[in-house]
Amino acid sequence: MTDFLKGADLSTLSEVERCGGRFFDLDGREDDAINILARRGVNHVRLRLWNDPYSETGESCGGGGCDLNMVAAVAKRAKALGLSWQLVFHYSDFWTDPGKQNLPKAWRGLSSKALEKAVYAFTRDTLQNLKARGLAPELVSVGNEITNGLLWPDGKVPAWDRVARLVSSGIRSVRDTLPEAKVLIHLDNGGKPEVSREWFSRYKQSGGEDFDWIALSYYPYWSGSMAGLEENLRGLAELYRKPMLITETATGHTLRDYAAFEGLAPGARKGPAVGEREAAITPYPMTPEGQAAFLTELAALIRRTPEGLGTGLVYWEPAWLPVKGSGWASAAGLLYLRDPGPGGNEWANQALFDYEGRALPALECFQKL
Repeated sequence: MTDFLKGADLSTLSEVERCGGRFFDLDGREDDAINILARRGVNHVRLRLWNDPYSETGESCGGGGCDLNMVAAVAKRAKALGLSWQLVFHYSDFWTDPGKQNLPKAWRGLSSKALEKAVYAFTRDTLQNLKARGLAPELVSVGNEITNGLLWPDGKVPAWDRVARLVSSGIRSVRDTLPEAKVLIHLDNGGKPEVSREWFSRYKQSGGEDFDWIALSYYPYWSGSMAGLEENLRGLAELYRKPMLITETATGHTLRDYAAFEGLAPGARKGPAVGEREAAITPYPMTPEGQAAFLTELAALIRRTPEGLGTGLVYWEPAWLPVKGSGWASAAGLLYLRDPGPGGNEWANQALFDYEGRALPALECFQKL
């Protein structure tokens, strides 16, 4: 891998393409999105994996349909361009984050010990499959934003011993199956030092298996201040001496409604995840220029991490265009999460392409990060 990762999470790209999404470089030339990103400096791709993102009758949960075949197909395209890639195990059939860590359907009712075995086996089988295809990832994240634990209720904080055992089972499986891969533990709230310090302290005290990298999410409207992020990176560097990656980040380039691009009338869905309220507390205007300024300053902050332990950043879903049919959840996905919905695209105003797929200035500054 290169010294400084400039990454893109492209977990929804296949769905966007299937729904008719088209991409254009800064010079107006139409091209494959991964080609454009690589040409503009992206050297790493991040992909999420869900265990079984389908209903009992075979309907996709949506959100990119992130099963193993989809992950493998995008990873193959990335590797063909010489990009490294990161596999993120959610250990769920659909989205996980600090507010939800649902058990996969097949693991419901398992005992604590059986869950540990299931984590180990699923991790092993997945990595063996990818290795056999010549698609072994360079980075592997054991869980996604596991600040409040994983595989609830068994591994929900404050059950730190259970959290440590479940995470450790995944780590051991990666070590046994793909020892050359770097193992990441991923938390949210990168700008809140107290959250990270308590988590890693509790994990260590509970006998958690050692890991290689610390991965953090940082969104300027959800995750605390940039000063808090810098303090967190500096403190974690001093405590653990491990490489650190901002594995999720993004901000808006516009507040303009995009319902029409999804084939919807205005007000037909909840609207963007980041709107007027978030814009009011973000120190960067939600314009193409503000988005580019944020990305540039974030990269500079990461590079200031002591001992060179700031390894890079990954922009979350830069290619999730507002095309009809590509939403964060289908009816099956909403049912799985017990969420009332609706399940449209809530991320389009934070992509690195505008609503019609044209590259934005922030993508150009990727080359200079």
